[in-house]
Amino acid sequence: MSPPDPTRVALVGALGHGLRHRRAIASLRERGLARLVAVANRRPVTPEADAPLDGVAVFDDHRRLLRESDAEIVVVCTPPHTHLPIARAVVESGRDLLLEKPPVVSPDEYAVLAAALARTGAACQVNFQSLASPALARLGAAATRGALGTPTLVSVAGAWWRPDAYYRRSPWAGRRAVDGVATADGALGNQFAHAVMQCLAVAERVGGPYRIDLVELERYRTRDIEVEDTACLRLTLSTGVRVLVAVSVCAAEFVYGDLAVHGDRGSARLEFPTDRLKLPGDPEFRTVTGRVTMLENLVAHRRDRAVPLLAPLPVTAPVVDLLGVLHAAPEPVPVPRRHLSPHPDGDGQVLTGVVDVIRAAVAAGALFSELGVAWARPAYRATPGPTAGPPAPPHPA
Repeated sequence: MSPPDPTRVALVGALGHGLRHRRAIASLRERGLARLVAVANRRPVTPEADAPLDGVAVFDDHRRLLRESDAEIVVVCTPPHTHLPIARAVVESGRDLLLEKPPVVSPDEYAVLAAALARTGAACQVNFQSLASPALARLGAAATRGALGTPTLVSVAGAWWRPDAYYRRSPWAGRRAVDGVATADGALGNQFAHAVMQCLAVAERVGGPYRIDLVELERYRTRDIEVEDTACLRLTLSTGVRVLVAVSVCAAEFVYGDLAVHGDRGSARLEFPTDRLKLPGDPEFRTVTGRVTMLENLVAHRRDRAVPLLAPLPVTAPVVDLLGVLHAAPEPVPVPRRHLSPHPDGDGQVLTGVVDVIRAAVAAGALFSELGVAWARPAYRATPGPTAGPPAPPHPA
């Protein structure tokens, strides 16, 4: 039997992060799995050596692409506040969908998209690449065997640098809303969204299904923006597990996103970008092989619906719930300038000592304000309502 023809893929949003998708599709074409047949972008799209456009139809509007292309899967890589109308148009046209993270920006939008998927039967994969980590499955299996005992805390520490120019890159950057539509920018909603999603996925793998009983949130900004560039988030789950996320994009020192899981019998560390895992008793980190891309998984699912998606829309519901909390929360607290210092490379200020604060927070499972940090303020507390969507399917092993 001859192998199936490559799956026909279209891309909406082909520049910026969209170029990464073009490169990923080109890589799948070399393996005979998928080929790019159309792109839609408002600005002109040019070919790259590793992302050619030979034979690819180019449109300036996604509606024309959907009318005129024969794509089977459409990748949507546009600003988050534009996802819902484009995603609905894709699934209502009969295509399957790979949707950039976060999938939508509010629980209300989630309900609309979930209903469209249920009505059309289309598949939707959300591009939370961290959920493709084979180390995540290995960690879940170890927890099931009791290697950690009763889990108590899942934490992640992240410290990056984003210059002031980063917030001038697009009209929605650093904004809470554009034309009355909520966005999803900010350290928690955008830059470290993968870390938040991974913490929630790990919490389910080690502690079982949960609801979020309490959100404690501290948001700070060091520049003239409407969203947080530094944050601490603590979730209390119905299983008794707590999740602590401490992050900043105002750091001179780089910490990618160190995830730790603590139980009463031991602790584990997961480097989800590198698929390295350290379980209790391991002398050092071990690399877990076998990662596939989200698009590769979606292609396999389209060919055989028995192949489970790695990140179907319901798995992302807790993240969307948290976005709802972020939108309802007070404005981020400005950090006084006396706590800032020029970044060594220029174009912005770093928050002095923020990496030490982040590490102390995850070590103690504490909020910044509980550590006596001079610029910290008491947390905003909320209980999110569940998204109106179908229950999440079991995660693949």
